[in-house]
Amino acid sequence: MKFTAPAGPSPIDQGKVVGHPHDRIDGRAKVSGTAPYAYERNQLAPNAAYGVIVGSTIATGRINRIDTSRAQAAPGVLGVVTYKNAGKLGKARTHAARMLAGPNVEHYDQSVALVVAETFEQARDAAKLVQVDYTPAQGRYDLAAEKPNAKMPKAGQFGPPDSKTGDFEGAFARAAVTVDGTFSTPDHSHMMLEPHATIAAWHGDQLLLWTSNQMIAWAVHDTSEILGIRPEKIHVSSPFIGGGFGGKLWIRSDAILAALGARLVKRPVKVALLRSQVPNNTSHRPATIQRVRIGAGTDGKIQSIAHESWSGNLNSFREERAGSQTKLLYAGANRLITHRMAELDLPEGNAMRAPGEAVGHLSLEVVMDELAEKLQIDPVQLRVLNDVQYDPEKGPERPFSSRKLVECMEEGAKRFGWSKRNPKPGQVRDGDWMIGMGVASALRNNPTKESEARVRLDKHGKITVESDMTDIGTGSYTILAQTAAEMMGVPLHHVTVKLAESHYPVSCGSGGQFGGNSSASSVYAACVLLRAALAQKAGWQVEETEFVDGKMSAGGKSLSLAEAAGPKGVTAQDKIEFGDSQKKWAQASFGAHFVEVGVHRITGETRVRRVLGVFTAGRILNPKTARSQLLGAMAQGIGGALCEELVVDKRHGYFVNHDLAEYHVPVHADIPHTEVVILEELDDKSSPLKAKGVGELGICGIGAAVGNAIYNATGIRLRDYPFTPDKLLEHLPPV
Repeated sequence: MKFTAPAGPSPIDQGKVVGHPHDRIDGRAKVSGTAPYAYERNQLAPNAAYGVIVGSTIATGRINRIDTSRAQAAPGVLGVVTYKNAGKLGKARTHAARMLAGPNVEHYDQSVALVVAETFEQARDAAKLVQVDYTPAQGRYDLAAEKPNAKMPKAGQFGPPDSKTGDFEGAFARAAVTVDGTFSTPDHSHMMLEPHATIAAWHGDQLLLWTSNQMIAWAVHDTSEILGIRPEKIHVSSPFIGGGFGGKLWIRSDAILAALGARLVKRPVKVALLRSQVPNNTSHRPATIQRVRIGAGTDGKIQSIAHESWSGNLNSFREERAGSQTKLLYAGANRLITHRMAELDLPEGNAMRAPGEAVGHLSLEVVMDELAEKLQIDPVQLRVLNDVQYDPEKGPERPFSSRKLVECMEEGAKRFGWSKRNPKPGQVRDGDWMIGMGVASALRNNPTKESEARVRLDKHGKITVESDMTDIGTGSYTILAQTAAEMMGVPLHHVTVKLAESHYPVSCGSGGQFGGNSSASSVYAACVLLRAALAQKAGWQVEETEFVDGKMSAGGKSLSLAEAAGPKGVTAQDKIEFGDSQKKWAQASFGAHFVEVGVHRITGETRVRRVLGVFTAGRILNPKTARSQLLGAMAQGIGGALCEELVVDKRHGYFVNHDLAEYHVPVHADIPHTEVVILEELDDKSSPLKAKGVGELGICGIGAAVGNAIYNATGIRLRDYPFTPDKLLEHLPPV
């Protein structure tokens, strides 16, 4: 199915199953411990040995010698993999570094060996006996120091890194009111609950990988490139993932080394990264330095806006597109967006939830707050005043497919009691706590991606959906089942969804906020074909055929779906292709965050007291799972504002706080009751479902709302995230 024109009326509009808050189909299995995660697929790979990765202790340089003799002689050890015995290995184009170092070392904790033993404890202990002699090289580990050497990155999948409209510099110089702010955001770690984990087995020349991965087809392709075997010889299975946030979009060292270990010892091998290995051995969100300048008239209308961003990466792999939201969020005739890349010798920086926009909002939305104060305009009103219904870079010829930012702002202000906010900072107290409110807009692009699915109707009238789509975020098992149930007129429990096997049709995968909308659209497309096939088999016109309550009927005739399917059943498979809809219309999901904080006048501790998010994202396929997704994203955004930071050792080039004891993520005590409101919206230009992405919207903007609330509470404007107590203490009023 080619989606080339706005969606018209369709069976999905009935709203009998889609749009209702169903429990997750996979929920019972997950809470009862029966959902098989990657490291637990023991029945499929019996007698598996255990592998433990040895990581490099230098950040850049060369391996002179690896001595594995002591490890080989340790109890239970079956073999040790190094670059010496791994065979010829390639490097996937989607990776910044090789999955196995040797002889060159590209980053700290890059895998240099895998010790395989009968038990995990034996492998762990023997891994400590591997001796590696290195010659370290001088590395570059400080983004601020390397900023003068930063260069313009190449245009990638998100288009050119820079854009310019009008004359920003001239308009900014002439503006009646200006704000100019420079901010920094640190490196962030995904810190998913389930670390990267894989069981690998060889059946002849066929490689089986039971792994934790968000993108099955990408995993097959990358493994093929690295190991030099044909894709059809690789099977990847990942039906359940214990968190990814972008960190599992691409295959990592656990899978590659498990495969190499299994080939060496000729039996299945299971590898799970230790928690302390995840930040340095895998990918992370790169740090940024951002400068945002806005010029406006005395009426509050933005005349000029610029967002300049610098980030660093290993081998100049990819930049953090922190200016993404600024391209679309507010009006302004004179615009400048630039991104620069510094080459660093830190571990790979790559996608983390809402790459670009998550950190870009942290500067843009604080500068908007500063502009409102200078103009003496309410921050909500300033955002409403500068709303724009078309792409501000391209002009009215590229309108938004749908945009309800103003509605989000106004509804949020009413629900939150924004009118009670004292605009003068530092005026509201609750005992020793200084109280403040903050607001920020949220925008996350609405990408769509080609996706395919297969739908089977069996002789019992039951539906089976098959796709290599993975299940994280808003609940793929559930929303795909809802889509099929709605289209075929059956109850939800008559649909079985099978996911994340590489022999299923290739889907869009889970990531980038494109997963739910795109994969459900492919199920929709397959069901359209299935409805047509059943009508044709019955000799009816599909346009006149209704599918209701497990039956199909037309012209006074009726058949149960079981009768229509016949003893052999009927199968349909189709792919959704989105054409040039993204070029015709600017597409994004929107929201507004409202936050109340308390800052302790003596300790500088910040406590979030109230949170409200109001969002629009087209048709919401399942309000319950969408709300949960938004709640989680908002919690992660609060963490980015107040505590999350990978601390770089700038002498030796590694992240010091590489576990959950020292890398601080929000816990229950940090997150108060959070209210999520989703406004009704249909976007007929986004997809045949009239839905949009919601997966990463919640993290966009909320951190800035926290920062703005801190300023309202204290009068202290911070620019270097996270806003920890030490950064507030020196500015607090004397006790």
